[in-house]
Amino acid sequence: MTEIRPARPDDAAPCAAMVNAWIDATDWHPRLHTHDAVARFYRETVWATREVLVAGDPPTGFIAISTDQYVTACYASPPVQGTGTALMRAAQRERKAMFLWTHVPNVAAQAFYAKMGFTEVRRTNGDNEERVPDILFQWGEG
Repeated sequence: MTEIRPARPDDAAPCAAMVNAWIDATDWHPRLHTHDAVARFYRETVWATREVLVAGDPPTGFIAISTDQYVTACYASPPVQGTGTALMRAAQRERKAMFLWTHVPNVAAQAFYAKMGFTEVRRTNGDNEERVPDILFQWGEG
């Protein structure tokens, strides 16, 4: 089992690289920001304003949760069996409820979140930065 630990400042770059690799590999997801802009956002915003847990050292996955209990990122690379589950379970142990958005075309993420006990709350037609329809999920009582 991979160790789950609080993120350190030096984890931001490899975690941003996971996000960039996922965007590059996902044909339905538009690239709206350069690789450098994504890295800067993770370093300056995500790491500064969210609780971030990572799997492994160096990180092979991470989860970021805002103060209002929204999961704003959950990635594993390479997709190692159990990494996402371990990260999500660690986050769930510390909370009564969490929320997250995922895009409608991301059926693998929807299946994962359902397996983790999340239920669909509502859908949009794409009123997000990417203009891709998405789904709001909730776990627990909130």
